[in-house]
Amino acid sequence: MSMYVGEALVGEGNEVAHIDLLIGSKQGPVGEAFANALARQSEGHTNLLAVLTPNLAVKPSTVMITKVTIKGMKQAVQMFGPAQAAVAKAVADSVADGVIAKDQAEDLVIVCGVFIHPAAEDDKKIYQYNYEATKEAIANAMAGKPTVDEMLAGKDKAEHPFFKAD
Repeated sequence: MSMYVGEALVGEGNEVAHIDLLIGSKQGPVGEAFANALARQSEGHTNLLAVLTPNLAVKPSTVMITKVTIKGMKQAVQMFGPAQAAVAKAVADSVADGVIAKDQAEDLVIVCGVFIHPAAEDDKKIYQYNYEATKEAIANAMAGKPTVDEMLAGKDKAEHPFFKAD
């Protein structure tokens, strides 16, 4: 498969983490999206590589995409601090756990959309929720979850956390 898609929502309050991600070959559409994300930056949407620490980027190489416009240094530091650390650790742990095969880690790339609420305050929760959401999104992507049957079975009883129909 040339593209795996994963999503996960973890946490609550303003620190809630919602991760959307693509995993795929450097030579495929995800590789192209990865390169474009780094090459085409815009004000308030500064995309960045996931690193465990400076000079120690994760494999598969991962670019983090801001899902909201970053307005101010507080939000920027949260993205470049606890969110970046969380995503990087989750990618590294996913390889260590065998969710992403070690022998594929150099050939794959990840494009990871990260949400940081402008009113988020607790950096420890930002880290924990983004770590858990990224790990879950990667696992979902690599396992093809949810399956079509799982989606169909849950569609009529699903409740969206940010919208109530009645």
